[in-house]
Amino acid sequence: MAKNIGILTSGGDSPGLNAAIRGVGKAALSFYGMQVIGFRDGFRGLMENRTMELDSTALSGILTAGGTILGTSRDKPHRMPVGGKLMDMTDVMVENYHKHNLDVLVCLGGGGTQKNAYRMAQKGLNIITLPKTIDNDVALTDVTFGFDTALSVATEAIDRLHSTAHSHHRIVVVEIMGNKVGWLALGAGISGGADVILIPEIPYDVESVAEAIRRRSASGKRFSIVAVAEGALSKQEAAARQAAQEKVVKAKSKTARTKAEAAFEQLELQHAGHTLRLAKQLEQLTGLESRVTILGYLQRGGTPSAADRLLATRLGTACADLIHKGQYGVMVASKGDSTRSEPLEEVAGKLKYVPPDHPWVGTARRVGTCIGD
Repeated sequence: MAKNIGILTSGGDSPGLNAAIRGVGKAALSFYGMQVIGFRDGFRGLMENRTMELDSTALSGILTAGGTILGTSRDKPHRMPVGGKLMDMTDVMVENYHKHNLDVLVCLGGGGTQKNAYRMAQKGLNIITLPKTIDNDVALTDVTFGFDTALSVATEAIDRLHSTAHSHHRIVVVEIMGNKVGWLALGAGISGGADVILIPEIPYDVESVAEAIRRRSASGKRFSIVAVAEGALSKQEAAARQAAQEKVVKAKSKTARTKAEAAFEQLELQHAGHTLRLAKQLEQLTGLESRVTILGYLQRGGTPSAADRLLATRLGTACADLIHKGQYGVMVASKGDSTRSEPLEEVAGKLKYVPPDHPWVGTARRVGTCIGD
């Protein structure tokens, strides 16, 4: 009998989601004779049983479209806002899965989606995931779809900012997405020729950054581009965060743990506006006027690049192959020019950080880029 597939997209939108939906759907429909439905707005749509048929008509023309035809949300199965309260709606989702006689649920998303999908797998559902995020931080895959497009957008932004920085003899600080990891800021900074690149994995000393800018100014280069990931930390901030995390781990009572977690959350809140404060510090330390550009959601909108379309389609068709074989509880990972299935339990809850000795970091240093340390 033909297998029934459910698909949902969860978390932030990302270029290549529609290409991945199309890759799964067209291979399942045309190559394997399966049936495919989509759940609208992520896990919330699964909970509310809101679906759309993903037939050949629905899949036509979506390869080049940004966003997701299914819609998305950040709702978690075990903490779903319902009637003003956070409720565990996992059992309702399991029930809806069986109402549609699904053989598998395919979840497209980043780190949060991998964790939520694993929770559903632990409830006995057949689950396969695909790695999507512009941050490129999903574990055990070479790359995530959405990253290449965002990298191109961020690089073009840095390219365009060079002219105004040069004309006005300014420091231009460009904030690039990446709250926990710095792949996007690092890649765009190298590609765009940024003079300083600051990422979360390598805490920076603001005086070292200022000194690098002063050296440029002394040599006759009267402008500097600073590419900073939104989650970049000074050495002082990193030390404070590490101490706060240790207090959470060492807390021996529930009261002590709650207090320690609240203190850690306060540090997270204080980080808001970090890039603006950094720009002001650099202005004071160098005597050069500074300006801030925050790229924000521009980085994950628009038409996916050719590389992201190709990657998403490859992963999508490989997903259909795994469904045909009955292999579930895995993420379809990119490995070179091929794909590999990775156990969800080994992916969920893990991030792919930039190693301090990564070749990209070494490349940046060798061309004279200041990394802040």
